Amino acid sequence: MNELEQEIARREAKNGFMNHNYIEMELVEKDHAVFRLDIRPESKNPYGMVHGGAIYTLADNATGTAAHTDGRYYVTQTSALHFLRNQSEGTVRASATVRHRGKSTVLTAVDITGEGGKLIATGEFTFFCVDKALMDSKVAQK
Repeated sequence: MNELEQEIARREAKNGFMNHNYIEMELVEKDHAVFRLDIRPESKNPYGMVHGGAIYTLADNATGTAAHTDGRYYVTQTSALHFLRNQSEGTVRASATVRHRGKSTVLTAVDITGEGGKLIATGEFTFFCVDKALMDSKVAQK
């Protein structure tokens, strides 16, 4: 595991919501991240399909991690996720890529794919860069 992967893995270990939803990081490299969700009973909506919130959480974590690969701190500013289809079993993956880095914002794109590489959802997330010292102090208070 390279230094970037180690740093991201340390941060993700503290991500209680991601861990609670059984979302796992598969790959992280400069401006790119892939996350996975193995569908479990807890991941499903009342119709037996992956809950839209689980898909959104998967997308938000993948895009946020892709943004964070420059070492700065970000929070989600806006997002648009288009749900195209769903599935009830197996694995879904989010592959996120940075499309643009500005001084204070980062635009990312994400594709959520399911079994056989079928596109389940696609979207864009914008992240706002926050002061690292301020965020470090908030984390240290916990």
